[in-house]
Amino acid sequence: MRHTPHFLMTDVDEVRRLIGEHPWATIVSHTDAGLVASHYPFLLETPAPGDDPDGLVLVSHVGRPDEVAHELGRHEVLVVFQGPHGYISPAWYPPEQFVPTWNHVTAHCWGTPEILSDDENFRVLGELVDHFERVMPEPVSLEVDEETARRMAKGTVGIRIRVTRFDARAKLSQNKAPEVVDRIVEGLRSDGPYASPALADEMARAHAARAATQEAR
Repeated sequence: MRHTPHFLMTDVDEVRRLIGEHPWATIVSHTDAGLVASHYPFLLETPAPGDDPDGLVLVSHVGRPDEVAHELGRHEVLVVFQGPHGYISPAWYPPEQFVPTWNHVTAHCWGTPEILSDDENFRVLGELVDHFERVMPEPVSLEVDEETARRMAKGTVGIRIRVTRFDARAKLSQNKAPEVVDRIVEGLRSDGPYASPALADEMARAHAARAATQEAR
């Protein structure tokens, strides 16, 4: 990503929050055949004993034959997580500021995938289902028919990625005056063509945290 120091997101807990709230990600591999990209949901896993306790550990699965297409386990991959994002119209700026932009929260994570055993893969698949089903009125589990679920799981390959480095950005109009930020948030909360309540919430949260930090100094 473009190097913009005042938009850098270096707090690993903020990256964890982004992944937890927006688990659908893009896996990009540079293979012998060229670039390959696929899209899958990820969960954060607690680091194992001996791992960096503050590190990021991602688990997921791919559908066969994506593990071949990505050459998983042979080299590093890039996993991209995209949070709230949207167009910021200069209609929300003072008249002399007329250049629009695009606000976003994004994290790039690198690591070499570890291929999971069949049992570990089934456990992770179960955790993925349970994670997303937990908000349903009557959650469904793979335990409903474990035999069938295990048979279907054979069409997937589980992966674990211990993130070796990440590059994250929270570009949320930090370079704008507080009153301009308020107008942008109001615009994003409106019913206009570029309404984005999720992005408005992210901006409000970030600017409230920045204001609290400044007051504490």
